Amino acid sequence: MDASRNPKDRRSIRAGQIVDIIQKQDQRSGKRTRGIVQEILTNSSFHPHGIKVRLVDGKVGRVAEIYPPDPAGA
Repeated sequence: MDASRNPKDRRSIRAGQIVDIIQKQDQRSGKRTRGIVQEILTNSSFHPHGIKVRLVDGKVGRVAEIYPPDPAGA
């Protein structure tokens, strides 16, 4: 995995990024929810289960995957 897109490293996550999160109620199934990061909720620089974020739609979960910026949308 690219070190700049490690979902367990807080430095890899910025507001406005597209990410997949796993919400608390979906931990057993592993169901992912895609959205745009509004706020980073984890204060530590690293978390073994993924950095917790709030998406712009209000959903909260731990980041499972970080997507690169869309060059067409830049």
